[in-house]
Amino acid sequence: MSYLQNRELTADQMNALREEGQPLGLGREELLAVLEKALREAELVAREIDPATLVEPRRVGRKGLPTTVIGLLTHIAEHTQRHVGQAISACKWSSLAG
Repeated sequence: MSYLQNRELTADQMNALREEGQPLGLGREELLAVLEKALREAELVAREIDPATLVEPRRVGRKGLPTTVIGLLTHIAEHTQRHVGQAISACKWSSLAG
């Protein structure tokens, strides 16, 4: 979402990326709340996009890989779908485990 807004990642976002593989120590309900909050925040950003800007260029990452607003929106949709699928699988697995 930062790249979509034509911004670089913040120090907090970089720290989150470094710690991404570490368990958060949260239960199912807390994790789902974190996911829901992130999705709601992303929705607010996406709803603010002016359709006239869809072809505007954007750069991603340290290498500044080229894309466009619509390219990032597509990537975000795919990425979101993957995380929602992971959440569903994890919830099903946790209900079987315990």
